[in-house]
Amino acid sequence: MRTVAVFVDADADAPFVREADASVRLLDTYLNGDAVIAAATLAGADAIHPGYGFLSENAGFARAVTDAGLTWVGPSPEVIESMGDKIAAKRVAVDAGVPTLPSSVDPSADSEVGYPLLVKASAGGGGKGMRIVESADALSESVAAAQREALSGFGDDTVFLEHYVARSRHVEIQILGDGHGNVVHLGERECSIQRRHQKIIEESPSPIVDADMRTAMGDAALALARAMGYESAGTIEFLVDDDTREFFFLEVNTRLQVEHPVTEEVTGIDLVREQLRVAAGEPLGYDQSAINWTGHAIEARLYAEDPTNDFLPATGTLAAYAPAADPEVRWDSGVVEGSVIGVDFDPMIAKVVAHGPTRADAAGRLALALERLHLGGVTTNRDFLAATLRTPEFLAGDTTTDFIERVKPGGDSGVVGEAPCAAVTAAMWIQGANRAADDVWGHIPSNWRNGGFPSERIVFDYPGTEEPVTVAYRAKRDGTFVLDTGDSVTVHRWSADDIDIEIDGCRSTAAVTRSGAMIHVQSGTTTVSMGVEPRFVIPGSELPPGGLIAPMPGVVLEVRCVVGDTVEAGQVLVVLEAMKMEHHISAPVDGTVTDVPIAVGEQLENGALVLNIEEPEGE
Repeated sequence: MRTVAVFVDADADAPFVREADASVRLLDTYLNGDAVIAAATLAGADAIHPGYGFLSENAGFARAVTDAGLTWVGPSPEVIESMGDKIAAKRVAVDAGVPTLPSSVDPSADSEVGYPLLVKASAGGGGKGMRIVESADALSESVAAAQREALSGFGDDTVFLEHYVARSRHVEIQILGDGHGNVVHLGERECSIQRRHQKIIEESPSPIVDADMRTAMGDAALALARAMGYESAGTIEFLVDDDTREFFFLEVNTRLQVEHPVTEEVTGIDLVREQLRVAAGEPLGYDQSAINWTGHAIEARLYAEDPTNDFLPATGTLAAYAPAADPEVRWDSGVVEGSVIGVDFDPMIAKVVAHGPTRADAAGRLALALERLHLGGVTTNRDFLAATLRTPEFLAGDTTTDFIERVKPGGDSGVVGEAPCAAVTAAMWIQGANRAADDVWGHIPSNWRNGGFPSERIVFDYPGTEEPVTVAYRAKRDGTFVLDTGDSVTVHRWSADDIDIEIDGCRSTAAVTRSGAMIHVQSGTTTVSMGVEPRFVIPGSELPPGGLIAPMPGVVLEVRCVVGDTVEAGQVLVVLEAMKMEHHISAPVDGTVTDVPIAVGEQLENGALVLNIEEPEGE
């Protein structure tokens, strides 16, 4: 099949634009359904596959596609309409005999639902428009924030309340239906490891689901699918109580899921191919007895975000991005080296999927692939993901939705411990680069002297270290080097992309990328990124005392204070929006606001000054 991509200006250089047979520029956003249909008509396309973005669950868009004479790759607009509204979907589930959690469409019915509870957007998913509320005091603020996010992300600010089960798992059943009355399920995926109610690690099969439970959940999903007259690929999501093993219906996703590759890996069924076959009117051609599962698959979502700063999104340019050839895993990636991670879209860089004969094998394979990824220029959750996959709790299958808060994986990513070796590697690579770039004196050995001169010195700055790391070395007559620490170093091979180096008898090959004042060195378990200190430092501006900075780039939604206001520690002063999510900036101390240099609607860069607070005298 020939493919035609649509793109907006922020994605003009994205890999998918080049990979498609043709592409059409949209003037505003991907959410403009009329523009997408016009692009399809312009390109002579005969079908639209909506992916797993917001339009994929928009019944109005699906109807407009068919009205335009195009084929819609997905379930019918009527099914999307009934299931896209989570409140209506619950009613269908109840009618089909599927168990559900206590909920209410009335935001004031919190006492009936019971605390803790979730405020959830009715029209969407992906963690947007969702808030956990522990008590009535926080309900009003949470409802208002969820409504704003829902309106921004889905065009509908309807929310509802649902009882929250703290120690639970998210287990979903993949369904497939055709236009001839055939419907099957492809087993379950567990998607319990989440931050901000967004999944970051998914797997199939679930470590908690046995054969009997799989049959029960599969039967419930099929009953609901038949009640809907479901066609195409879809997902029935359940919440499983970890203590009782009871499962409750959550919602139906009438689209392809981001985590669909793990199902493809264990079943051997290409879900996108099946979607296209169903849309073309073909029957599935198999029944439930033909579905088999082999081995275990795990997917990790690689995000540009900072796990040490509440997983806030990060931006920047990928100075280095090179997946290792071994171990062999599946990389579903939207970026290449040089791609810019901005504030316009979700900050997911790639989905990395490993398949193995056992769960432990798949986890180890995926962790190793992440660790060997040469990655630099943007803060990511790579080390956090690899550390999670190696925790005893994960390997034991103890993966409830509170996993991150309970286990706290990640800790020391290993960067600090590997800093000295990475610094030596970087220093030797830099001296090789200097030789290669010098057409006149490049043939002279590095640090060659005919007298007793001081050692060459290079100073590196590391995130997470208080003091810079200095590498001092001298060249020997045999072409090797000796460090001031006494260690010997031999460079066996140098290239613009890597270095084969032996440090005090330990030899390895490391990928190296330099970008401006930063250098990125692939170590044993991660990429160590260092700043190369200049010989002459230009003094920079300093943040004024009491200044608050933006923890991430974003647009100012609200400013809740003015100069002269007295504020208390913990009071929300500024609300930012980035990637369709709201982020609150609170006062760190009691004090008086002395400066507010921002305004509503202003786009802030990461680290921009937001406001100043002056503490009372003597504090």
